[in-house]
Amino acid sequence: MKRDLKKIAKNVIELEIKGLKKLKRYINSSFNNAVEVIANCQSKVILAGVGKSGLIASKIASTFSSVGTPAFSISANDCSHGDLGSITKKDILILISNSGNSDELKNIIQYANRYKIKLISIVSKKNSLLYKAADIKLLVPDVEEAGHGIVPTASTSVQLSIGDALAISLMHYKKFGKLDFKKFHPAGSLGKKLKTVEDLMLAKNKIPFINENDTIGKGLKVINQKKLGVLIARNEKLNTTGIFTDGDIKRTIQGSVNIYSNKIKFFMTKKPISIDKDILAAKALNIMNEKKITCLPVFKKGNQKKTIGILHIHNILSSDIN
Repeated sequence: MKRDLKKIAKNVIELEIKGLKKLKRYINSSFNNAVEVIANCQSKVILAGVGKSGLIASKIASTFSSVGTPAFSISANDCSHGDLGSITKKDILILISNSGNSDELKNIIQYANRYKIKLISIVSKKNSLLYKAADIKLLVPDVEEAGHGIVPTASTSVQLSIGDALAISLMHYKKFGKLDFKKFHPAGSLGKKLKTVEDLMLAKNKIPFINENDTIGKGLKVINQKKLGVLIARNEKLNTTGIFTDGDIKRTIQGSVNIYSNKIKFFMTKKPISIDKDILAAKALNIMNEKKITCLPVFKKGNQKKTIGILHIHNILSSDIN
């Protein structure tokens, strides 16, 4: 019996794989048109379907919204009882149906055509009402279903996949990057992975600045005040010129250097390793581990001369980033 169940499972997966392979051959210029129209929508993107296709519509809408294309799904059944009022002329309507002839879709299609609402179809039948009525027709393959050939399985996998393809294509078209993605995913494991240097750095009066012409003795006081074990040295133009650590202080003292008369600029590390504020914190941690350092001066927009923050390894580790 267990062997039979494994065989059934593998057969279901194989049918879905075949459906997805067919789908690849159906991607054409209509797909490009759909992406461009959705990307340039000045109002809402609304998705609807019937039954399992309705659930797929909800998932696609959620994915769209998470990657920078605001969208929501509506119930095809409820549209016949007032919800058509949520669709306006500036909206884009995406209807999903395997057959394209579901009764619940007819009122929506009629409404969209009457009021010239842009209609995109995801459908597998060319001779269907939905295919004929759509402004942009995304034809998907008519695939073999599992479960006596009647349970929506391979067909819903195909619908879901073309929805994902649209979402990721929209990301690229709109140049929606990791930093944009982070705005919509502030919590959980994704939020941690997408934290940037700017999210964790210390800024303004927390930065241990010191003039490069100040003495090591004065630098020692600043290090004790800021408690970061490091100084960011600057010149009269407030440009960063070097970094000076508590380890450097210990070495100078051991070398019998007079810390109250010698200037920091003669003992600091010039041209320190620094990092852009928009870099992922995980990458900053890799740099610290590789270079065996605990702090990084932070700059923005390629201007490495101006330090706007300091990132300490403790700030990263306390955020559970590794």
